Amino acid sequence: MLNYKEQHEHEVNESVEVLTETATPFQLIVWNDEVNTFDWVIETLIAVCGHTSEQAEQCALLIHTQGKYAVKNGEFDELKPMCDAITERGIGATIEVTA
Repeated sequence: MLNYKEQHEHEVNESVEVLTETATPFQLIVWNDEVNTFDWVIETLIAVCGHTSEQAEQCALLIHTQGKYAVKNGEFDELKPMCDAITERGIGATIEVTA
């Protein structure tokens, strides 16, 4: 039989892994309307969100066909100024929690 010291020397240390959420929790949604042109939406997405012209065109098409589209994912504090800048340009935008 092992004495107290030997028992503790033979103990196995277990590590517990903690899973953390890695997905970004918020989406910047841009809404379709009958007022703004494709060019204006594309220009806005390039200027405000840093999209390439190709990304912005694809987003604009999806906004038009689906009625809305998540143009950017990220943290609320990152998306809020972008949402404000888009709405200041007369385009509907909201921030939603990622499902």
